[in-house]
Amino acid sequence: MTLKPANPGFGIRFQRIDLPEKPVVKADVDYVVDTSRGTTIEHNGARVSTIEHILAALVGMGVDNTLIELDGPEIPIMDGSAREFIEAIESVGIQEQEARRIVYTIDTNIHFYDPVKNVDMLALPSAEYQITTLIDFNSPILGTQHASLKHISEFKNEIAPCRTFCFLHELEYLLQHNLIKGGDLSNAIVVVDKPVTQEELNHLAKVFNKPKIEVKHEGILNNIQMHFPNEPSRHKLLDVVGDLALVGHNIKAHIIASRPGHASNVEFAKKIKQYIKKNKHISDIPHYDPNQQAIYDITQIEKALPHKYPFLLVDKIIELSDRHVVGIKNVTFNEHFFQGHFPGNPVMPGVLQIEAMAQVGGILGLNNYSDPENYDTYFLKIDKVRFKHKVVPGDTLILKMELLSPMRRGICEMRGTAYVGNKLATEAELVAQIIRKDKK
Repeated sequence: MTLKPANPGFGIRFQRIDLPEKPVVKADVDYVVDTSRGTTIEHNGARVSTIEHILAALVGMGVDNTLIELDGPEIPIMDGSAREFIEAIESVGIQEQEARRIVYTIDTNIHFYDPVKNVDMLALPSAEYQITTLIDFNSPILGTQHASLKHISEFKNEIAPCRTFCFLHELEYLLQHNLIKGGDLSNAIVVVDKPVTQEELNHLAKVFNKPKIEVKHEGILNNIQMHFPNEPSRHKLLDVVGDLALVGHNIKAHIIASRPGHASNVEFAKKIKQYIKKNKHISDIPHYDPNQQAIYDITQIEKALPHKYPFLLVDKIIELSDRHVVGIKNVTFNEHFFQGHFPGNPVMPGVLQIEAMAQVGGILGLNNYSDPENYDTYFLKIDKVRFKHKVVPGDTLILKMELLSPMRRGICEMRGTAYVGNKLATEAELVAQIIRKDKK
C-alpha cells in the first residue's frame, strides 16, 4: 500500500494497481458492498476491503486528499489498529494546501436505530467533531464499556493504538471457513467468553504456529496486554471514525453510538450524507449581522472602485480574505432602475445582480495588490448564470465571491452566489482581469 499526495478536492481514493485497467474507487458510502467483517467498497471493477482503519488514520491526521495505491484487494491489517498508519504518515509529514476546507455543521439531530441489532446512533449539533461510543455484548469479560473523543487531535494517542477484537467462538468460525489466512494473535484481541479445554488451546497454538497459548485471568487469549482498560470500546470508536469518513465531507457534530458495527455505521453515514446533500446550500450561506462593523463601508468602496452613483451597487463589505469576499447590497424602492423595470411589480434586473457580484469580485481582485488604487478590474467572461429567486425592494442581497483558482497574471476566476436570507437568488462564474491604469 502506498499513499500519494493529491490535489485539493480530490478526496480519498483507492487504486488497484494490480488490475489491468488500474481502476479507482472513491471512499464513498454509496460504494459500500459488504460490512460482514469490515467495510468493503467496490466501483469501476475495483474492490477494496477493510478500509476503516486507514480512513480513521487519515481523519485523525487531518488528511483530506490522497490516492491510496494497492497491489491487492485488502488494506493490510497491521496490528489491528490505526497506529502504524499514523506513524507512516507522520514519517513523511502532511502539507497544507491552498484551498479552503469545507466543514458542514449539523443543525438538527440525525437519528438511526436498528431494532434487530439494537443499535442506536445519533448526531447532535456541536461546535467540534466529537464521538462517544458504548458497547454491551452481554459478556462477563467485556461488560459494558464506553469511550469518548472530545477533539480529533486526541485521536492519535487515545484511539489509534486500539486493536480490533473478536470472541473465541468467532475465531473458530473464521478458521473453519478459511477467512483469516493473514490473521495472527498479534493483530487482534481474542476474548474467551466460554470455558476452553487444553485440547482446544493446543489446536489454536498449532494453527497460529505458537509454542503455547494460554488464557489470561481476564479472559483474553495468550496473555495479550490491553493498551487501555476499555480498549474494545475505543476500537469501536476508531471504526466509527473510519466508517463515517465515507460521508465524504468534514462535519461538526457529536456522534453518540450505542452498540455500533460496520453495517450500522454505514447506514448512519448514508443518513448524514443525505442530510448534507439536502441542506448543502444552507451551509454555504454567509452570516450577516447588521450590527457587525464593515470591513469596507460605502465611502471606502467608492474610493476602491471606479463606479459611482447611480452604478455603484455595493453598500458594504463584511468579509474579505485572499480567497473570498462577502458584500451587502440593500435593495430599496428608490433605486433608479425601478422607475422603468416592471412598473407596479418592481424586480431587480438580473444583469444588475451580476454587476453587483462583479463589483464585489473587483474588491477581492484588488485586495491582492498593495496599491489597489492604481488598478482597474475588467470582466472578460460570465458563465453558468442561473437566477433562482427574484429580488425585490426591501431585500438585503448577500453577495459572495470565491476564487476558483489562484490568481495568475492578473486573471481572476471566481464563483459568485447571491442570497436573500437563506434563499439562493443568483449564481454565476466570472472571469476578470486586473490591469494597471497606466497600461490601458
